[in-house]
Amino acid sequence: MDGRSDEEDARAPRMTKISRHAFGLTSEGGFSISVVENMEEEYGMFVWPSSVVLAEYVWQHRSRFSGASIVELGAGTCLPGLVAAELGSDVTLTDNSSRLEVLENMRRVCDINQLNCKVMGLTWGEWDEPMFSLKPNIILGADVLYDTKDFGDLFATVTFLLKRSPGSVFITTYHNRSGHHLIEYLMVKWRLKCTKLLDAFSFMPSCKATSLSGNIQLAEIMLDEPSY
Repeated sequence: MDGRSDEEDARAPRMTKISRHAFGLTSEGGFSISVVENMEEEYGMFVWPSSVVLAEYVWQHRSRFSGASIVELGAGTCLPGLVAAELGSDVTLTDNSSRLEVLENMRRVCDINQLNCKVMGLTWGEWDEPMFSLKPNIILGADVLYDTKDFGDLFATVTFLLKRSPGSVFITTYHNRSGHHLIEYLMVKWRLKCTKLLDAFSFMPSCKATSLSGNIQLAEIMLDEPSY
């Protein structure tokens, strides 16, 4: 049993499951988020461990997110962005413009959780008109550092968004894979700096840490130059 309701079951498309993710205790304003996962689609339709880690980090720093403007990149099942929305953030959820089934699933999940988030197609490295309306205080990205061939376009997009809003930050969680040196190179290329680097196990509650595997890190990244 995963605690889902009959209404949630009825609204989920075929070949899916609805997972529920709890944050905090009810007595401290805690809540749960329901996420539709498609068991037959590609990786964008699963809740990956890095997404759980980033969502927990958002919850633990909830005062920071209240009233903030948030953009989640490569959001997929968008758990971190949904947590931010529940905490009072103005959230825009984005994923590749060509992945219509992922974008539609985002809208479905927002509806299930009764959260009012914007959903936008945003392909890294492409400068479509909707991008110019974004001025996020915080950019979220869970496991967006997955395929090294996409790193350049991702960092170009992140840098563009950071420059749109002085003092903004990119918070990302990722498995420390072989692309680590490429990440460092691209940060230098785009004049970015890492202001915080944490191991996921240093802040995850034990009840959630037991389900994690691998070396998951969280990084906060900002511009390494003044914005004018």
